[in-house]
Amino acid sequence: MGRQRHWPSAKQMACVVTLPLLSVATSTWALEAAISGVSGQVSDNIGAYLETIDAEQYTDTRLEGEIRQRTQEAMRVYGYYEPDVTVDLNATPISISIEPGPQVTIEVLDITLNGDANDDPPFQEALDDFPLKEGDPLRHAPWDNLRSQFAGLAIERGYFDWGFSDRRMEVRPYLESARLYMTFDSGPRYQFGETLITGSHIQPERLREMQTFETGDPYLAESLARYNQRLAETGWFSSVSVRPRLETAQELTIAPPSGGSPWWNEATASQPQRPRLSSAALASALSIHSHNDTRLPIDINVEPADRHQFEVGVGFATDVGPRLRFGWQQPWINRFGHSLNHDLYVSAPEQRFTGVYNIPLEDPLRDSYRLQYGVRNVDDSDTQSLEGTVEVARRWEFDNRWVQTLYFRTTYEDFTQGGQADEVWLFYPGIQWSRTRTRPQRFPLWGDRQQLSIEYSDRAWGSDARFTRLTGDTEWIRMIGNDNRFSARLSIGAIETDDFDKLPPSLRFFAGGDRSVRGYSYESLSPRNPEGRLRGGQQMLTSTLEYQRRVTGDWWGATFIDAGDAFDNWGPNDLKTGAGVGVRWISPVGPIRFDIAHPFDVDDAFRVHFSIGPEF
Repeated sequence: MGRQRHWPSAKQMACVVTLPLLSVATSTWALEAAISGVSGQVSDNIGAYLETIDAEQYTDTRLEGEIRQRTQEAMRVYGYYEPDVTVDLNATPISISIEPGPQVTIEVLDITLNGDANDDPPFQEALDDFPLKEGDPLRHAPWDNLRSQFAGLAIERGYFDWGFSDRRMEVRPYLESARLYMTFDSGPRYQFGETLITGSHIQPERLREMQTFETGDPYLAESLARYNQRLAETGWFSSVSVRPRLETAQELTIAPPSGGSPWWNEATASQPQRPRLSSAALASALSIHSHNDTRLPIDINVEPADRHQFEVGVGFATDVGPRLRFGWQQPWINRFGHSLNHDLYVSAPEQRFTGVYNIPLEDPLRDSYRLQYGVRNVDDSDTQSLEGTVEVARRWEFDNRWVQTLYFRTTYEDFTQGGQADEVWLFYPGIQWSRTRTRPQRFPLWGDRQQLSIEYSDRAWGSDARFTRLTGDTEWIRMIGNDNRFSARLSIGAIETDDFDKLPPSLRFFAGGDRSVRGYSYESLSPRNPEGRLRGGQQMLTSTLEYQRRVTGDWWGATFIDAGDAFDNWGPNDLKTGAGVGVRWISPVGPIRFDIAHPFDVDDAFRVHFSIGPEF
């Protein structure tokens, strides 16, 4: 017969791990009082205990007794058990004089780990980090925090039979000593069992391939949370539930790292930030009834996402004027998880329609084949172009978040550039490496973006031009303090070819504009033909350095300097430079940027730049 397990209720568990705030920073008191005789954390904690007293609700005798009682309670958690508290209600503000008396010290400290947790490193780390030792002054907070750590680790790491066989704090104020005893019995650690998937319109095998754990692995709440997150990120499902199979109506759910109830956050406050269980999950985990088998079957329940999703976006930039975007996403079109997305973009100088057919591989979030196609029309200054493109790509994302894309692209373009008209067909392979990291997403206070692409075309396979093309971008955002934000950007491009006149405008280089060299109009910097018309460059270099200072709330001031140009030779004779000042507002729809820039090679000239949208 299996051994009988006694599972505490969720209410009992909440009582175990919910602790009072034992040290709180001084705030504005409802009861104004001047405290003397103690200082530092002890004084601050007394203030925290007294701040909720409404003096008008007490008689003088009761008020004096309440102040004395709360003061004694506040000092007790720092080992002062016999303070002499004198309260003068006639003083303004109320005077509280304290003679703290002796501070209790720890005579015996006995902490024991039993069960499988004794060999589990996080539990040993919690013991090693415990700050108290015999002979130290008694402080309640570290003792209570250790108790909460053990409880949090047990639930997080699958010790569902855990309990305290001994937990005592024996204080002898008359001897100025305390004896602390804690024996934590974790019981066995549970393992992941088999998974059962219900409600999925996608092949179950594809979902199992994404698991972050194997059957028989030690149970870890973080693994369930990561799996839950990975399934949600596919876009295939409108809801995802990953939980151990329980013999109860309650459910074990996964909370995001920023979620969770206050008691759970407190119980795991000392642990590294990782996906956490919610309080409902704890209640379910503690109500498990099972036999001797410590393997927990995992139930995955999902619901299909809407098959058709639509998105409309409106924006404005001085480069292109008003712009409209319409997106049509199909996050799944068959049981293999293939997806299809279409995007329509319209502005005065440019209109384009693109589609992407995505074929996920073993790891849908990291590995896939993509078929991309689109048409694009451009009518801007000296550039007129009608372009059609088809691309087949293989995409990999690595653990360091770098993305590698190998692609084969074919392009037909009917163009006129600087008065020169032509029609070309190009077929060229390319490879790209990129990575983008930001936090937070809407207005990054830290982030960077890198991209490097290499493309090659040759007449040997039927292309109308032979060329090698390289482009690279890097951008960085960093903060100093809470109010100083710096950003820097560098972009390069180069083409090696003997057929430059055959290259369409989409492959030539132009500079100038909101995201290039401010002070100059959009793509107005490039070599010109004998008639003075833009013809594009074989090389390009642009750079930006910007400093932003928070003015108030979501408003920032900015100053910047940009330099760059597009040119034909390997190195420009000089770079166009613009500098200016601007304003940033972090609006609900994204950052709004307003800049006034002066081009250095034109006297008394200024240009306004206005744009809406993220920087990366």
